[in-house]
Amino acid sequence: MSSAKTILITGVSSGFGRALAQEALAAGHRVIGTLRSREAQQAFEALDAQRAVGRLLDVTDVRRIEEVVKEIESSVGQIDVLVNNAGYGHEGILEESPLEEMRRQFEVNVFGAVAMIKAVLPGMRQRRRGHIINITSMGGFITLPGISYYCGSKFALEGISETLGKELAPFNIPVTAVAPGSFRTDWAGRSMVRSARRIPDYDSLFEPIRQARKEKSGRQLGDPVKAARAMLALIESENPPAHLLLGSDALNLVRQKLAALGKEIEQWEKLTRSTDG
Repeated sequence: MSSAKTILITGVSSGFGRALAQEALAAGHRVIGTLRSREAQQAFEALDAQRAVGRLLDVTDVRRIEEVVKEIESSVGQIDVLVNNAGYGHEGILEESPLEEMRRQFEVNVFGAVAMIKAVLPGMRQRRRGHIINITSMGGFITLPGISYYCGSKFALEGISETLGKELAPFNIPVTAVAPGSFRTDWAGRSMVRSARRIPDYDSLFEPIRQARKEKSGRQLGDPVKAARAMLALIESENPPAHLLLGSDALNLVRQKLAALGKEIEQWEKLTRSTDG
């Protein structure tokens, strides 16, 4: 490791956030983690009395985000890396899922992440250094029936990340969208919000998918600790990528998607070109 960094990670109570925080602390970094309860904050800070710093924050409270970041910078120090990890999955057929669930999904997964970015950017831009990492998903590239709100939020964050990276390139602030495949986190367990089923027409399509996801939860291929170590390698990289897939399932599925997309573009190329003046 070249030097210790101060890493701000949202949502460190479990999953990727917890694994990354623990591995970063073990590697000698200082970690500021956001949590939503006092008990979770105390448990997090107990990991390392000197270098684990907890802050109470719900990323949907966008007005408080700027206050918290300013307080961190004044009392703890400059933020070298922001990892937007806080998020959750929504499962449900679009026709059956209330719009309120979509708004909530985007409030956490998209608006919360962007609010965090906007809060840390002034300091990073003035210093002409920093790194922003947004945890997206292979669901930001591929889709499956029954997670349209979730995929929509991750597609949005992928696009925002790529665009932001171009805006911040002159300031030496790389932006990386990290897209995990299936990992042994609680994403498909208690953390997932599931809309109620009510339209039988979708049963044959969706019920096998929902059942398979429940049965697979906790037995996925991906190891969160290895994902955390990969993200630490990313943080140490001299030239980090704009996109990073994690997991062989993500790699295979995204490659299949890109191949199918290329074939479809070729198939419809004549009609595409027909609209030129």
